[in-house]
Amino acid sequence: MSTLELRAIEKSFDQTHVIHGVDLQVAHGEFVVFVGPSGCGKSTLLRMIAGLDSPTRGDLLIDGERVNDVGAADRGCAMVFQSYALYPHMSVYANMAFGLENAKVPQAEIAQKVQDAAALLRLDAMLQRKPTQLSGGQRQRVAIGRAIVRNPKIFLFDEPLSNLDAELRVSMRAELRELHQRLGATMVYVTHDQVEAMTMADKIVVLRAGRIEQVGTPQALYEKPANVFVAGFIGSPRMNFIPAATARTAASLQAAVPAGAQQVGIRPEHFQVCEAGQGLALRVLGTEYLGAQRLLQGQLVDGTRVEWLIDGERSPQVGETLHITTRTDRLHAFDHNEQRLAQVNP
Repeated sequence: MSTLELRAIEKSFDQTHVIHGVDLQVAHGEFVVFVGPSGCGKSTLLRMIAGLDSPTRGDLLIDGERVNDVGAADRGCAMVFQSYALYPHMSVYANMAFGLENAKVPQAEIAQKVQDAAALLRLDAMLQRKPTQLSGGQRQRVAIGRAIVRNPKIFLFDEPLSNLDAELRVSMRAELRELHQRLGATMVYVTHDQVEAMTMADKIVVLRAGRIEQVGTPQALYEKPANVFVAGFIGSPRMNFIPAATARTAASLQAAVPAGAQQVGIRPEHFQVCEAGQGLALRVLGTEYLGAQRLLQGQLVDGTRVEWLIDGERSPQVGETLHITTRTDRLHAFDHNEQRLAQVNP
């Protein structure tokens, strides 16, 4: 069992506090993704788990054992960085074997571990190539293979796909998920890309300014964001936010906006057409054709800008006025502190 626990973890650099009392439990075999904007502390947390940085306060436990004073090499973690960090003069085989050779592992065992990892990552035919003869995705697989041969307790990934082009990132996301399913290993993955988080994670940890805003499954964060920050960060395109007073002018939404609500959130994919007087009047400002869908930009009477995902075959004209609403169970309400409120009629 490879479990991870963070208890009241804090980190300061001189007088600058960057991590503020983080508590987190990662179960054996979970794929956990840290996500948040730049500077939120996700990579700092990962480095502390790896042993590359030390927490200022708090405890780090792996398999129930405190590891604050255990060196990086002895924690049983393997880290895959944004940079592939491959030795250009070495073959794929040599790159994957290098760490084991330094640890004085017998050559026969090294050969078996490298062959097994290469087969898992579909690198069998490339073991004698140099990194310059590989594509970006293949180089990243070599970096992952270098981690696999160590048979770590926990895999740590620090934005490993950010150097790849968009198409390759999509395919590598799928490959990493398949790898996780085959290995059944505990994995912690850092990214600023919420789409990566949504498509890969068993559990997402949303961070802001060194604090955890919410922890949950992708579906839980999408359907019930704890606050405005999470609501706006999870989901693509991002959620629309509308003043509660404006939402209450729509007859179809009045009962769904609870007392104390300052603003409501509606995702672009959850708007629907309604009769005049029942919903919100939306003046079309422009559209973006996406193929199966079209992203419509519009403006409400109070000046609020919103986006609406519609069927790609529809083509509203700029300047046209449409009337829109949403199902009451699709509406998210937030108070003056930007915290989620329960709906009156969900």
